Amino acid sequence: MKNSEMDDLMDFQGKGADDTDEGIGMCGWILTAISWLIVIVTLPFSLCVCFKVVQEYERAVIFRLGRLLQGGSKGPGIFFVLPCIETYQKVDLRTITLDVPPQEVLTRDSVTVSVDAVVYYRVSNATISVANVENAHHSTRLLAQTTLRNILGTKNLHEILS
Repeated sequence: MKNSEMDDLMDFQGKGADDTDEGIGMCGWILTAISWLIVIVTLPFSLCVCFKVVQEYERAVIFRLGRLLQGGSKGPGIFFVLPCIETYQKVDLRTITLDVPPQEVLTRDSVTVSVDAVVYYRVSNATISVANVENAHHSTRLLAQTTLRNILGTKNLHEILS
């Protein structure tokens, strides 16, 4: 991820009235130390829980205590997740196809037309996809339906058929 994209992402998150530049704070450091202690005490078994693998076409966005980890998404390959304080979300970077269900569209010359479509999209930045949109797949589907209706509503029937 380019530095300017990461700066934009950090600017998007913003800082509230209670936020400071301390990072995770004293409580976060204590929880991190306790988590590391649990990993060390249960060492042979904790390896199965802590090490995660993402495929070549996936990226993992990791959150520590609800905040994005520095450095953006991880992968492909093996990465380490501290139990209890870190969560991660996998994002598929492959091209995804969506079928847009048939839409009843009223054209500019007042003719009702039923139109369906297929949408192809690809996530280019996993971190922004997870941090900025609750459900990128569903949002893309709804945006495609709305755009289809809006664009075809401005056209005449003979323009749509040609």
